[in-house]
Amino acid sequence: MGVPISQMWTVASYVIGQKLRRRRRYPLVLMLEPLFRCNLACAGCGKIQYPAHILKRDLPLEDALRAVDECGAPMVSIPGGEPLLYPHIRELVDELVKRRKYIYLCTNAILLKEKLEEGWFKPSKYLSFSVHMDGRRDEHDFAVCREGTYDKAIEGIRKAVDMGFRVTTNTTLFEGTDPNAVRGFFDEMMDVGVEGMMVSPGYAYDKAPDQSNFLHRKTTNNLFEMILSNRKKRWKFNQSPLFLEFLMGSREYECTPWGNPTYNIFGWQRPCYLLQEGYVDTFQELLDTVDWDGYGRASGNPQCQDCMVHCGYEPTAVDHTFSSFGGILGNIKAMLFNRYANPAAGRRLKEEEGKPHGPMAHLVQLGYGSELKDKAGAA
Repeated sequence: MGVPISQMWTVASYVIGQKLRRRRRYPLVLMLEPLFRCNLACAGCGKIQYPAHILKRDLPLEDALRAVDECGAPMVSIPGGEPLLYPHIRELVDELVKRRKYIYLCTNAILLKEKLEEGWFKPSKYLSFSVHMDGRRDEHDFAVCREGTYDKAIEGIRKAVDMGFRVTTNTTLFEGTDPNAVRGFFDEMMDVGVEGMMVSPGYAYDKAPDQSNFLHRKTTNNLFEMILSNRKKRWKFNQSPLFLEFLMGSREYECTPWGNPTYNIFGWQRPCYLLQEGYVDTFQELLDTVDWDGYGRASGNPQCQDCMVHCGYEPTAVDHTFSSFGGILGNIKAMLFNRYANPAAGRRLKEEEGKPHGPMAHLVQLGYGSELKDKAGAA
């Protein structure tokens, strides 16, 4: 099990409490972005595309804490940018722990070992370092556009694990991903000793400089079915098993766009993490002024038809888990019978072994296939 019992109990109690109060819309995870600047320049990221005067800005600590209190979600995700560059990150984490919020500090881990050795943080059941890892060494370094980052991240992970911190990984998969390589990556992360893994599909948003490698629903289902079927028993995932079934194509859900609201230096983002349609000053204003029925696949909104992103669909899966007998039963079944035996998916996975993936696939499309094959044979 990749999610601690105490955290599951907190989330379950919260969801049931919202249901008893007959609240239709409530947040599950606050995505708190205290800055946009980063020490990497990943091709799939849009945050660092802002002009310099925006990248220099930091969210005031009092504004961050006010957003946490105003929102009331039991979990707080702190992405960025790179949160370890935020000058108030230690104070922010300390205050969130005092409030008994479950924190996922999303980091590329380049600075993690250094900051831990300097005593910036203390182990707590409420704090988890969610290290962004895009695959094994070559895949990760290519994705973040810098060599050596995988090894640096592994150093940080090992240090955190040795010091007794909770550590999870967060992996985003794109078009051309090698499913066999991802499964090998899962083995590596279990060997390092992480508590659990999170994996999600990459979907387009306007500011990302590379728009060519985002996934679509059909390719998402095919990719995740190959990766997550016939699982190894040792793999642990720190996310809803019903959401993973949704990614595999065995469940249908509608989007819950208010489930993971985003607050950053501009305010509360309308309506979700991927769609930038302005900002409002308060969380209540976000709930009251957004036409929520205008988003999600059922709405017919063309921006939503191809999306399966975690910030909209994982809240739906969690709500289903704790608010219905079918959800509870499905979650128990998913935890007890988690191998997901699927011979057809296994055969497709085998067929992928000889195919080019990622940047190699693009070179083949450009007509360099025979040259690459010759070089591989010579090596």
